[in-house]
Amino acid sequence: LEQEGVDVERGACDLDTAFVARAGDSGPTVAVICEYDALPEIGHACGHNVIAAAGLGAGLALAGMATELGGSVVIIGTPAEEGGGGKVHMIERGAFEGVDVAMMVHPAGIDLTRMNTLAIHRCRAEYHGAAAHAAAAPQKGRNALDGAILGYNAVAALRQHIAPDERVHGIITHGGDKPNIVPQYAAAEWYVRSPRVETLRRLRERVTACLTGGATASGVDVEVEWLDPAYADMVDNRPLLEMYADNAAAVGRSVLEPGPDTQVVGSTDMGNVSYVVPSIHPMIKVAPSDVAIHTPDFAGYAGAESGDRGAIDGAKLLAMTAADVWCDREMVDRARLAHESVVGS
Repeated sequence: LEQEGVDVERGACDLDTAFVARAGDSGPTVAVICEYDALPEIGHACGHNVIAAAGLGAGLALAGMATELGGSVVIIGTPAEEGGGGKVHMIERGAFEGVDVAMMVHPAGIDLTRMNTLAIHRCRAEYHGAAAHAAAAPQKGRNALDGAILGYNAVAALRQHIAPDERVHGIITHGGDKPNIVPQYAAAEWYVRSPRVETLRRLRERVTACLTGGATASGVDVEVEWLDPAYADMVDNRPLLEMYADNAAAVGRSVLEPGPDTQVVGSTDMGNVSYVVPSIHPMIKVAPSDVAIHTPDFAGYAGAESGDRGAIDGAKLLAMTAADVWCDREMVDRARLAHESVVGS
């Protein structure tokens, strides 16, 4: 961006790995998101390399024609999507103030208007008991691992009685040191997901009851810490999506509505952005339809020629859609009305 003469603020919003770049000084302000992060062991299996490159390409194109078309573009580098909530911190610190619409693309195995998103909150449960020799004096111990396992099994039972589109999944991250020592410490991490922020709160309370119940039953203490920020569900802006789909057809991509057999389910901090400004988060095909994201196979496609095509087409589609917003001055009003109809003014 700097090499192309775009004004860039490094370390934006007091985040070392964030940036904000701007071009244009009039008209509607479009935010283009360069999202980046990776996954342990499997790298770019969520395709953040494609997301960031597509946002960069769109940002460069828009910066070059912002003055001519009478618009403004903000190119926002948002780190730590895989749990760190970079966008949430940047929202709180003013990165999206004055933005009229925001957009990004996310790679997948199919071209879709949107991801089926779930609001998510992560938690850590730490169990504290009392150590003892497991053979000589087990009666003197209080088994923290028992508390973690009973909490895990309670959540497993809870899964029968939650909504079909809700998800709870976790792992035990520490289960003791040696089998002949009654574990005095155990820990688990959990992801709790629900279609809306409101229903997420209720599910979170039920999961907390399961985790604390396991501790009570085993006679140990537990600390349940909910790890902020929580991610909101995605509010997809219909007028902007229709414009995006029209542009996709112009470059030879047919964008579908998600269905039972054509959907991608996940969570993203772009959901939090969508509660603040009208936003879109369409999926762009970079892999065969039977290859799921967050797998090693998908990482291979994201780093191959198919990923390059997705990045270039994604850049074109974001730039074309932003240019349409600049040229159709009523679009911002339509997008805002659609946004307010869902989240309020």
